[in-house]
Amino acid sequence: MWVTSSTSNVKTPTAIALGNFDGIHLGHRQVLKPIIELREESIPTLVTFTPHPQEFFSGKTRQLLTPLTEKVKLLESLNIQQLVRLPFDRSLASLSPQAFVEDILVKQLNVKYISVGQDFRFGQGREGNAQMLQELAKNFGVFVHITKLQTCLSEDSSLRISSSRIRQCLAVGNVRQAKEMLSYPYSLEGIVIKGQQVGRTIGFPTANLQVPSDKLLPRRGVYCVRVILATQEVVNGVINIGSRPTVNGQVPTVEVHLLDWSGNLYGTFLTVHLEKFLRSEQKFPSLDALTNQIMQDCILARQILAYE
Repeated sequence: MWVTSSTSNVKTPTAIALGNFDGIHLGHRQVLKPIIELREESIPTLVTFTPHPQEFFSGKTRQLLTPLTEKVKLLESLNIQQLVRLPFDRSLASLSPQAFVEDILVKQLNVKYISVGQDFRFGQGREGNAQMLQELAKNFGVFVHITKLQTCLSEDSSLRISSSRIRQCLAVGNVRQAKEMLSYPYSLEGIVIKGQQVGRTIGFPTANLQVPSDKLLPRRGVYCVRVILATQEVVNGVINIGSRPTVNGQVPTVEVHLLDWSGNLYGTFLTVHLEKFLRSEQKFPSLDALTNQIMQDCILARQILAYE
């Protein structure tokens, strides 16, 4: 897939989906669907912004559901051929809705078709909405498809699918609800690096995963997981996300223990699918107490994953 941050390098003509698309959840996929179907006429292109407008205006770093490498892989699997990451700066933020459509979308991106979600906003002060985009684009012979907001069933009602809602689920460890909205398990991926190797001394060796610094970590604690090795072998396991208070850890780590598997993982790339939250992070009075709890975690993980 072609990825660019410069409109001068964009492959045209384009059929574009506009938005931030963090997570590429079920709602996003409905927005992407119309432009994928037009791939014979125009290049299916996702146009997003970097940094996220909220990050630009707040000055606070925003952790992502899908950092760039993950987003690219997901988009490729959906047959999106191009990702345009418009630099969001003071100049872009000050453009009127009319100027954004004419100068960016029409003149620079040579857009032929646009797809957005019902809640899309754009232009200075978020003045423009989906209906305004539709009217402005019509002046240039460009059709705008507006996708209705998508919902999924929760335990007591229908929930609107959104990146914010997924973040809320992850903050409390509800990875199952997050999975329903994403249509795939929330994952952590990265290279295995050397840690303190405490797990090895108590009979539970772990792979210390170096995840991207801008990846959103879910609630601290222990989860049962499925791990995809570099060989594409799938292995069940448990993961601990936290600072390991029992051994006086200071820096948050992501450590995976593979069930019924042994081998050298250092330097290899792992993808870890979070399947269910087991318990919160806690400090144990001794290594023996920690070992006993890990044994119970592994037993429970085997039971859960056997029926998933």
